[in-house]
Amino acid sequence: VQLVESGGGLVQPGGTLRLSCEVSGFTASDYTIGWFRQAPGMKREGVSCMRVSDGRTYYEDSVKGRFTLSRDAATNTVYLQMNSLKPEDTAVYSCAISLDPLATLYMSFDYWGQGTQVTVSS
Repeated sequence: VQLVESGGGLVQPGGTLRLSCEVSGFTASDYTIGWFRQAPGMKREGVSCMRVSDGRTYYEDSVKGRFTLSRDAATNTVYLQMNSLKPEDTAVYSCAISLDPLATLYMSFDYWGQGTQVTVSS
């Protein structure tokens, strides 16, 4: 199983970025995929996750209304559209898969990507 993130970078406050997570070597029909982030010196926190069988999504409170999680089943790629970015969104963002289709952002996930750096600064 391989998860490869891309799309990170440096953006000014108020700007937008779209992160991508391409999944390969994984063919389960029902699981949870999510995005997590970790800022320097901070614990990793969940940002958003989706149950792929029905597309139901969940968001951490601080990103609700600004971030949107979506998935392209044809390419097995998950996207995190990030709008109205704030300096406190600066972190390494990683995507992950849980074999539990009912997993939440507060549970352990099974497969992880390497992460992509997002820096929000003027």
